[in-house]
Amino acid sequence: MKTKQLVLTALFIAIGVVLPQAFHMIPNAGSIFLPMHIPVLISGYAVGPFLGMLCGILTPVLSHFIFGMPPTPVLPGMICELAVYGLMTGIFNKIIKIKNDYVKALVVLILAMLCGRITYGILNYLVFKAGSYSMNAWISAAFVTAIPGIIIQLVLIPILVVRLKKAHLI
Repeated sequence: MKTKQLVLTALFIAIGVVLPQAFHMIPNAGSIFLPMHIPVLISGYAVGPFLGMLCGILTPVLSHFIFGMPPTPVLPGMICELAVYGLMTGIFNKIIKIKNDYVKALVVLILAMLCGRITYGILNYLVFKAGSYSMNAWISAAFVTAIPGIIIQLVLIPILVVRLKKAHLI
């Protein structure tokens, strides 16, 4: 592991802990705009699957202990979802071969987002909210409520990834 990768991981964790605080002044803004997801998703591209996954685990945990967000009932599902985001962006970024950097970043992002949301839904259904979590609740939380955040991610993250690549940071 290179020092640069560890520093970038720490930076993404710090951004993931601090950025959501700007949104928590607005009710439900975290679940609408998904600000914690952005640095975690980018981390997988930048530092690879293992450190991306570590970023996805540590970001919500540190945010919870420092700021109390995400709240305790949501925390386990978010840890798993964000861990999958960091892991899968790192894996898909390595295995998908598309020459256009923007298109590749977008495809990797969409696949990782789907993996994370599916993981979140399955674990809530089977473990974290067993007996009280339905398909409708999952669709509402993972897709409907989060539409603004999903749009922000689909627009912003590929642009940032391409720029970070051009700057030789990833």
